[in-house]
Amino acid sequence: MDNRRTLYIRETGPVSASTLVFLHGGGVGGWMWQPVVDQLLDYHCLVPDLPEHGHSIDVKPYSLPDAAARVAELIRTRAHGRRAHVVGLSLGAQTIVQLLSTSPEVVERAMISGTLVRPLPGMSLVKATAKMYMPFRNIDFLIRANMKGFDIPAQFFPQFKEDTRLMTADSFTHMTVENMRFRIPPGLERANVPTLVLVGAKERKVMHASAHDLLVVLPNATGRVAPRLGHNWCLENPDLFAQTVRAWINGQPLPQELQPLKM
Repeated sequence: MDNRRTLYIRETGPVSASTLVFLHGGGVGGWMWQPVVDQLLDYHCLVPDLPEHGHSIDVKPYSLPDAAARVAELIRTRAHGRRAHVVGLSLGAQTIVQLLSTSPEVVERAMISGTLVRPLPGMSLVKATAKMYMPFRNIDFLIRANMKGFDIPAQFFPQFKEDTRLMTADSFTHMTVENMRFRIPPGLERANVPTLVLVGAKERKVMHASAHDLLVVLPNATGRVAPRLGHNWCLENPDLFAQTVRAWINGQPLPQELQPLKM
């Protein structure tokens, strides 16, 4: 871990309340959680920008073990009772899986969505892709196409454009390689943390298969599908996502709109 720099953190809510930590997806910053966090102001919410993302762009290089270690330290130093509920999507969800395998004691309940743990083709081409992509990354047409591909609604164009501008070839490469090569880490089978495994109904088959893999390994997991929604469904339907967070961390019935993830 690079101790010379610390992560940028957004903090809301009363510090005496239960703490929720929100971890964003790759290529964006913690801003993606704002529509959800705005509905959870009665909780103590910590929303970091992960290494080489957003306001933490100079904290580098990004790796999943380092990111998980930083989140564990954040919880130990700033969470009420030195434990927290953790919520993550995509790269942030992978970070939580890594955290559960190494520091489950800091997690009360976990909620992960769109968590890739299976191979994707093309990892050997990532560096070449970054070299070709960087000169054109700030073109509005390409930014909008990327947003559409990741199911990010059009109203978030300014935030996504700024994060794209901050991205470097190195940060793109580190983020993408870590995401694509991530597999279920050793020790996850011993993480007896209540974990909600989610996937958008419109996500790729590999995401649904990954969700099934996690349900098999995690000893205390529940699976659900968000109908008619894609990868970034916390932005597509923040009301449903916030309702799901609130229900899950309180041990209450999940929203009826969610469908069981069948084994």
